[in-house]
Amino acid sequence: MSFTETAEQTALRAAVAQLGASYGYDYMVDKARSGGDMAELYAEAGKLGYLGVNLPEAYGGGGQGMYELAIVEEEFGAAGCGLLMMVVSPAICGTVITKFGTEDQMGRWLPGLADGSEIMAFAITEPDAGSNSHRITTTARRDGDDWVLSGRKIYISGMDVANNVLVVARTEDATTGSLKPVLLVVPTDSPGLEYTKIDMDIISADNQFVVYLDDVRLPADALVGSEDAAIDQLFAGLNPERIMAAAFAVGMSRHALGKATAYAKERVVWRDRPIGSHQGVAHPLAQSHIEVELAKLMMQKAATLYDQGDHMAAGEAANMAKYAAGEAGVRAVDQAVQTLGGNGLASESGLGALIAASRVMRIAPVSREMILNFIAQFSLGLPKSY
Repeated sequence: MSFTETAEQTALRAAVAQLGASYGYDYMVDKARSGGDMAELYAEAGKLGYLGVNLPEAYGGGGQGMYELAIVEEEFGAAGCGLLMMVVSPAICGTVITKFGTEDQMGRWLPGLADGSEIMAFAITEPDAGSNSHRITTTARRDGDDWVLSGRKIYISGMDVANNVLVVARTEDATTGSLKPVLLVVPTDSPGLEYTKIDMDIISADNQFVVYLDDVRLPADALVGSEDAAIDQLFAGLNPERIMAAAFAVGMSRHALGKATAYAKERVVWRDRPIGSHQGVAHPLAQSHIEVELAKLMMQKAATLYDQGDHMAAGEAANMAKYAAGEAGVRAVDQAVQTLGGNGLASESGLGALIAASRVMRIAPVSREMILNFIAQFSLGLPKSY
């Protein structure tokens, strides 16, 4: 494990930063307020090979790892146009299909996920399950060679732009006790599948949906992995999700701090000196920068461990990284707004909208409380509390 990036990683970071800067925050917020999506940026990123940098070369990917994909997400976030569906489509779904899919499934789905021509959503959360995945009630039952899927999902990102959704369900004979997940790829235009947009007080070009599954019939090869593989195949996608969520938060934090420091260098109020020369402004920004860089280091450690195949250690580090990045992100955005004062809440600054967006990083994809539960139990050996 190195604390410096390779020449290839540095070049990737610079190239993605340049592409992100050509779109930027104004592009994202214009799409969000008009009800559009970031299809142009997503397509260009796919064409340049950034979306599939972690996927196998044999299926159109870059053959690299989660570290490189996190670089892409972080740099787009730092430019003000973080791509949420990168967390979902190549990171979660692409990883699960790569690890557990058949040759036919990989050939069918991975090239599109890599070049951005297809987007796959991910559906695990349910209204009555919350953070307790063992309470999932969406059920998959056999009917001859087919699967029949019924249930309801909530806060599912990107159903309006996705071609398919990877649904986490339980088999009909496992409706009680520990979760025995099955993962099924469902076309979003399947008969019996409907989705409704959830109105959110967040300015984002990525929408959230309630998904209804009413006896959706699927062929046998919709199943990814084994119906007896238990929880391991599910967590193959959830650890990358936490790493990418951390990258998203780190990028957002860098974007906010960049705006705040630029303002602090130019804004003059007292004695013809910029406000950034006053410790009351400078020190909180410096502290936030330190916290963001520390979170980034843990994110990089988690990605490195994951790419090395040490999944237990990667799980611990990924949870720590997501927690640290979420906390650092909230404080960075708050301090950025405070630095600009009233201007920080003007639409022109682009910071006020980040207050709610940064708060999401403490909640999704796993709450900070559940991360603390995990760390207390698995890292410190304390008794299980839930």
